[in-house]
Amino acid sequence: MSSILIVDDERDIRELIGDILRDEGYTVRLAGNSDSCMAEINAEAPALMILDIWLKDSRMDGIDILKTVKRSNPDVPVVIISGHGNIEIAVAAIRQGAYDFIEKPFNIDQLMVVVSRAMETSRLRRENNDLRRREVSSAEMLGNSTAFKGLKTQLEKVAKSNGRVMLTGPAGCGKELAARFIHAQSNRAAAAFVSVSSATIEPERMEEVLFGRESAGRGIEQGLLEQAHGGVVYFDEVAEMPLGTQSKILRVLVEQQFSRAGGADKVRVDLRVISSTTRDLKQEIAQGRFRQELYDRLNVVPIAVPALEDRREDIPELARHFVSMFHRTQGLPARELTSEAEAMLQTMPWPGNVRQLRNVMERVLILGESNGAIEARELPGREETVASDGQMLLGGALATLPLREARELFEREYLLTQINRFGGNISRTASFVGMERSALHRKLKSLGVVTTSKAGARVAHLEDEEEEALED
Repeated sequence: MSSILIVDDERDIRELIGDILRDEGYTVRLAGNSDSCMAEINAEAPALMILDIWLKDSRMDGIDILKTVKRSNPDVPVVIISGHGNIEIAVAAIRQGAYDFIEKPFNIDQLMVVVSRAMETSRLRRENNDLRRREVSSAEMLGNSTAFKGLKTQLEKVAKSNGRVMLTGPAGCGKELAARFIHAQSNRAAAAFVSVSSATIEPERMEEVLFGRESAGRGIEQGLLEQAHGGVVYFDEVAEMPLGTQSKILRVLVEQQFSRAGGADKVRVDLRVISSTTRDLKQEIAQGRFRQELYDRLNVVPIAVPALEDRREDIPELARHFVSMFHRTQGLPARELTSEAEAMLQTMPWPGNVRQLRNVMERVLILGESNGAIEARELPGREETVASDGQMLLGGALATLPLREARELFEREYLLTQINRFGGNISRTASFVGMERSALHRKLKSLGVVTTSKAGARVAHLEDEEEEALED
């Protein structure tokens, strides 16, 4: 995609422009009518088009070709030339997405300035697309827990199809990373991945941001859907989308086309849609805040992304990954983790999930030592349970209990934490805590601790909690 396509029905003019550009080192292709023009574009999209607005003996004129090119190859700059130039024609061309307009007979120096600028624009767009693809290809999924392996298997299966996917899970659990993984593994990996943050776009600007707009002064401004043509559009927190916009998105999913704000022409797009939410969309539908029809269209393949607490086995690997990433991108110290720090990370509460873990590791690297391994005392929350001299601090509730009850409470919480830390694996838990497997089973039974399956993994909890869940 480094050639310039010159389209003009006058042979002398297209060959003259071609010779001038070849002398400047450009690769040139020529076309004398709309059919040969479209054949050249379909064979290989050019880096730039120089297009005559009037084409004799052609099915399409320059404006028709311009509209088609901007729909199918929106990143290709198009310079319009015409021997019948007037302000109305120039405005019409710019409105349809032309990069610039030059009137015949043109000045060669003027032509070269426009071509040089347009080729630079084309180069920057290609580099931007390459960076997008590189970002998507680096959507690395890390983990070895049962819950994570189940998620990755589902993502790999759905990546090979073109089906719409609905990702659910708590905030910060990695739904966008899962969406990027689907894209990177799909046959659309070379095309764009466009993320639409439904929660951060102002409702009154939502449609303009999604569909783009047309105006006499600024011409065509592409929206996010048009930018995602041929690739993937990811609706993050889709429940935040205004009801009016939901109706229009539903129509786009049905018709695969839309009109820009202020425009009349239909823009056809080829999109794969992935969406995500932290909310219960069925409840949102019942309360009139989300359209049932849109839910049915988006929820073709539902996939639940597990919370970090459901994959605690993966925490040390994720923590080391973030340390390496911050060392590479910010120059922060590349520190190891002590086994005590790993255990502490695995037993901490993570309401913010993977995003919170990332923030904790960045904080530790910024505020901690410049060398040496990361120790448990450096982690946030550690100071709440351990004094400066290393002694354990009793919580208020524990300190008021008799020894037997306090010991039972401690044992229950300790074993719950350790079992969940090891992903419900009783053998690994028994080995770590220094008990025989059979003795640990008896202890768990006496404490009322049971394990059940959640998100494909074994999770420990109190037997009473299971009964309450069944009653609900």
